[in-house]
Amino acid sequence: MKALVTGATGYLGQYLVPALREHGLEVTAIGSRDADLRMAGSLDQFNSFSYDLVFHLAAWTQAGDFCLHHSGEQWLINQQMNTQVLAWWRQNQPQAKLISIGTSCAYAPDLELSEENYLAGKPIDSLFTYAMTKRMLYAGQLALHRQFGMRYLCLVPSTLYGGGYHTDGRQMHFIFDLIRKILRAKFYSEPVVFWGDGHQSREVMLVGDFVRMAVALAEEHDNDLVNIGTGEEFSIRHFAHLICEQTGYDESLISYDTSRYVGAKSKCLRIDKLRRLRPDLCSTDLNTGLRETISWFIENRETTLPPPS
Repeated sequence: MKALVTGATGYLGQYLVPALREHGLEVTAIGSRDADLRMAGSLDQFNSFSYDLVFHLAAWTQAGDFCLHHSGEQWLINQQMNTQVLAWWRQNQPQAKLISIGTSCAYAPDLELSEENYLAGKPIDSLFTYAMTKRMLYAGQLALHRQFGMRYLCLVPSTLYGGGYHTDGRQMHFIFDLIRKILRAKFYSEPVVFWGDGHQSREVMLVGDFVRMAVALAEEHDNDLVNIGTGEEFSIRHFAHLICEQTGYDESLISYDTSRYVGAKSKCLRIDKLRRLRPDLCSTDLNTGLRETISWFIENRETTLPPPS
């Protein structure tokens, strides 16, 4: 079997590509240097191959308050990218299944985060534009399936974590930011200030666990949207407590800035469908996953935790 992966050099891509190859697939891995997905014809260089699976991971976004300041750019760039991928899929790879990556922020904050609500209600305002581009990508898959019988799958992850996260100056997802700030305080005596009151809650899933589920579903399941998560959430204060325990940092030194952006107050996916589809579902426990991620930060300290200038 052959697979093409967009966004292959991103955080998820660096785990998915080797997992697919270990699974016996021949993989074409595409990063932004290989193809500018905003441009028509950017994927035509791969037309001579016949793919069984196309994983569309590429997206233009960052964590934190990035979406607040780049809403127009996010709409234009992500819509351009997604439209080009959908058009290329329809015109040149109609035999392939397109597996896209959704986002939990597409869910309306006042509705249960279960698959039937993915297109219902209004996403949180601060993430509205990015959320809607992901909804539109899924709507495109639905439309091409209905008219042309194209096969698709949309996978919606909770926040993914583990080693290998970006160290190029981009804003980090909350779990990496918590670890980074606590370790910098431990090594360099910097103050630790977290955004919000610490009572907002989040769900995380080790990236390797997500990839294992994604590869299995990509082979076995068609024409659906599936949440992939652990089904449980914890407060920011609880995450901070566990990280402090593992790093030996004094938790009482942490302060919270309630004036800063926090996003949704709660975010936890319903995973009833996933449990039905994959009764063998087994997620790495939080303490083990945090230990793995903290170890990666420390082992790569020169880039993840550079000394203050």
